[in-house]
Amino acid sequence: MPDYISTGRAYYPMTKPAISSSPVRRSNSVLGIVLMLSAMFSFAVGDAIAKILTTDFHPVQIIWFRQIGLFIGVCVIIAGRGLSVLRTNRPALQMSRGALVIVSSVLFVYAIRHVPLADAVAASFVAPFFVTIFGAWILGEKVGVRRWSAVIVGFIGALIIIRPGMGVIHPTVLLVVIAAGFFAARQVMGRLLADKDKTVTTVAYTAITASLVVSIPLPFVWVTPTFGVIWIYLFVLAFSGAFGEILIIKSLEVAEAAAVAPFHYTIIIWGTLYGYLIFQELPDQWTLVGTVIIVAAGLYTLRRGRLKYPSQ
Repeated sequence: MPDYISTGRAYYPMTKPAISSSPVRRSNSVLGIVLMLSAMFSFAVGDAIAKILTTDFHPVQIIWFRQIGLFIGVCVIIAGRGLSVLRTNRPALQMSRGALVIVSSVLFVYAIRHVPLADAVAASFVAPFFVTIFGAWILGEKVGVRRWSAVIVGFIGALIIIRPGMGVIHPTVLLVVIAAGFFAARQVMGRLLADKDKTVTTVAYTAITASLVVSIPLPFVWVTPTFGVIWIYLFVLAFSGAFGEILIIKSLEVAEAAAVAPFHYTIIIWGTLYGYLIFQELPDQWTLVGTVIIVAAGLYTLRRGRLKYPSQ
């Protein structure tokens, strides 16, 4: 839920930068863009593998493996930096945010079992519009007519993709939109946490809490992988999720969030490519039209957000 929403990612370009005790470089836009592009490629790989695995495994088990990669990565960070990484002023909010990771991720994976990958990724792009709505509602942010118009246009684009009642796309695509809403809630929580905790602290709590939460129902749905190739898929799934997280963190460390955030939308390119090469799925013309509308409205929303938060 290209945190974009997908299977377990924590995406931060919509949040204000966290206060850090060490200086942060935010000048190398080219490197930041390359890192963001690489992160989207990595996440798309994970999404494609997750869709492959849905034929044999429950979404909960798939997300568990996805989270394990990030959990191990966080353990490595803690081993190197110490337990100070876990120092937070708002532990309850941190853990709540981690729990929402599982809700949005499981919904997304369940949806891609039935929905073409590119369609699901495109529908998930409504997340920034939910962020705008929740930001105004929960944080009391002032949203002007132009941004509200962009939100409306974005949801119109989503309706073009989903086409409810026409039977074109499986109705579980609505789960992607719901997942995008949960993802947006996580983003708003990220804004609340950004002024108090470091980004690495939020990532650590997200990984640990999400891993613990998804482990609770795991015994009830567990299926032991029996083929060697499945274990390879699971390894790549875990690695791609953790690697993508690291790339995004580094991207936001070396470049302005507003400079790299638009490149998040390139995940639709990889989603379409993998959908065609692996599943023989291609989005139809109306899905493409809806995607263009959502991306255009999303980029406008990002631009307006940059004007509001010029430090981003």
